[in-house]
Amino acid sequence: MTKKRMNWDKGTWINLPHSARGEGEFLKVVPEKGKDFWRKTLYGFEFEDGAALLADWDNNTAVEVSFQLGSFTELYDQAGIMLYHGPGKWIKTGIEINDGIPHLAAVVTDGYSDWSLAGVPEWVGEEVTLRASIMKDAVIIRARTEHHGWRTIRVARFPYESGNQAGPYTCSPTRAGLEVTFTRWVLTERDQDLHVDPPVE
Repeated sequence: MTKKRMNWDKGTWINLPHSARGEGEFLKVVPEKGKDFWRKTLYGFEFEDGAALLADWDNNTAVEVSFQLGSFTELYDQAGIMLYHGPGKWIKTGIEINDGIPHLAAVVTDGYSDWSLAGVPEWVGEEVTLRASIMKDAVIIRARTEHHGWRTIRVARFPYESGNQAGPYTCSPTRAGLEVTFTRWVLTERDQDLHVDPPVE
């Protein structure tokens, strides 16, 4: 397939943010304080009320979402891609502030959540792109910036053959006022090999 740029108005919010407005080709989103996605593990609580803008996702395509990192300053400020099969069966992956620095993060949920982190302090202030591509019963999750090449974040089980949705998400569990500028949302060719970087488009 050729690259398909998704218009922001083609997605549907599963939970509304505090505000969302188009600005040229960009989408500026302010999430509501205290809302998130998490299931049970460690903390005991369950949240599935964060802001996620979703559209149908064909397993034969990869999805990419890009956003600007400059506004992320407080604990758990986060944005990236939501991969959604249904309540309790989803993956959120992107950048999340932890211990004062941005981390590549993935929360994989199937009834219970887990959380993986890798610090990327050198990415401060850059435009970040997250990418997800299904291969067999798994999803390959990668990330890059305009100055740093693709990094594989996670290979996670995602065995659902149909009924999947994907798109940009953002949460701000600990503070009000985070505004995330999303710059790009595309569907494109899926990954051909785990160890071969996809093209930079």
